Amino acid sequence: MQHLDWEKLVKRYVWHDEKTPYFTRVRNLTPVQAGYELLAYSLFTGIFFAVLAVASFSQKLPHGTAPVVALYAFTVACAAVLLGTLRHPWAAMYCAASPLGMLAYFGVFGFPEGLAGMDHALLVGIMAAWFAYSLRVVLVASTCSRA
Repeated sequence: MQHLDWEKLVKRYVWHDEKTPYFTRVRNLTPVQAGYELLAYSLFTGIFFAVLAVASFSQKLPHGTAPVVALYAFTVACAAVLLGTLRHPWAAMYCAASPLGMLAYFGVFGFPEGLAGMDHALLVGIMAAWFAYSLRVVLVASTCSRA
């Protein structure tokens, strides 16, 4: 009977030193590692806000017919495309502000119906963690633009 080498499988499929450098200090990143990190961030942010831009046209959301929500989500998706292709620090800064924009949305329009207090705290915590990671992405993009 053969045993699975879990460490090798994780290293091969989940964690790759070159493609997933999230615990590497920014100053120690190679240009390839920085590129992969910016690509992953821009894909996640771009897809999330592109879907949000389309979904925000729904009348069932707390903002009703406020077109500014769809416009903002669309501009973040565009900034994510610019970040992924050009690696420009200004695009990274615009994307990094998006969790703060989400918190502002919750402050202005409220949380979706049916969420309890713990759910509100979880959403705020996720936005805070996303913002903290986004600051790292700004540093990575700044490093890429200098190289």
